[in-house]
Amino acid sequence: MTSDTPNLIEALEKKFDAINQKTDTHLEGLLWSKPITYWDYIQTDALLNLQTQRTVLPDEMVFIMYHQVNELLFKMILWEIDQVCQSEQPETKFFAERLMRISRYFDMLTTSFDIMGDGMEVEQYMKFRNTLTPASGFQSAQYRLIEFASTDLINLIDYRFRATIDRNTPYTHAFEHLYWQAAGKDYKTGEKSFLLLEFERKYKAEFLRYMEEHNTTNLWQKFKQLPDADQKNTELIAAMRHYDKTVNITWVMGHLNAAKKYIESGQGSGEATGGSDWKKYMHPKYQRRIFFPELWSEDELKNWGENC
Repeated sequence: MTSDTPNLIEALEKKFDAINQKTDTHLEGLLWSKPITYWDYIQTDALLNLQTQRTVLPDEMVFIMYHQVNELLFKMILWEIDQVCQSEQPETKFFAERLMRISRYFDMLTTSFDIMGDGMEVEQYMKFRNTLTPASGFQSAQYRLIEFASTDLINLIDYRFRATIDRNTPYTHAFEHLYWQAAGKDYKTGEKSFLLLEFERKYKAEFLRYMEEHNTTNLWQKFKQLPDADQKNTELIAAMRHYDKTVNITWVMGHLNAAKKYIESGQGSGEATGGSDWKKYMHPKYQRRIFFPELWSEDELKNWGENC
């Protein structure tokens, strides 16, 4: 026993009294608990058994693990964004620190495309990709949640319909006009593809809840809650612009260029696995997705993604 032991016991008593628990019961439980190990804490065995190939082609494993790493990073990004969005009145220091964390995660994502662009044999990819149809990276729900939590909903609406939508528009109607809806619809008939129908069947209810929840509690709205002087801070504005450009231009172009290498290799149909018009859908100059348009000049907005 050390000199701190009585203080620790007293602190434990207060902790467990607050939740109507017996301290002795919890202390006795420590007698039977086993020491923590790295593999138990990280759940290494479970994590390393989540990769299930559909083919015998070795490079499919690269493809699977790369996308799983992406999803883990998306979760880290959402974890940080939620801390900001759930803060009733975030302090500038806290906001800036979390924004830099989020940006670092996306910087990591944008520099990882060499794994896709140079890390798989084209011939192998063009074989195993046929087993993935109609699945598509389009169906990453976490990526959509990041979008909803980053900006006002109007900035995610297909720019052709923005004039008809405002804060009083029902979320179900706004949902049908999100920019990515165009990638899952037949542009002639307006019918939704199987890719989009399945995506909505799985996640639409969650998306609608998230859209409503973050309508007034997204990164942009939290930025606007900061003191006026801090909103004009050049370093913070540069950080906001960096995040915006990284997500909506650099990341998108990295994905597009990686897709071009394989899909346009001449060894397949040239179509995306989900059947979308991927060239037009993915390019930032067509998406016109900008999280913080107020922080860009009129000329920058006009030429968004043009020089990519």
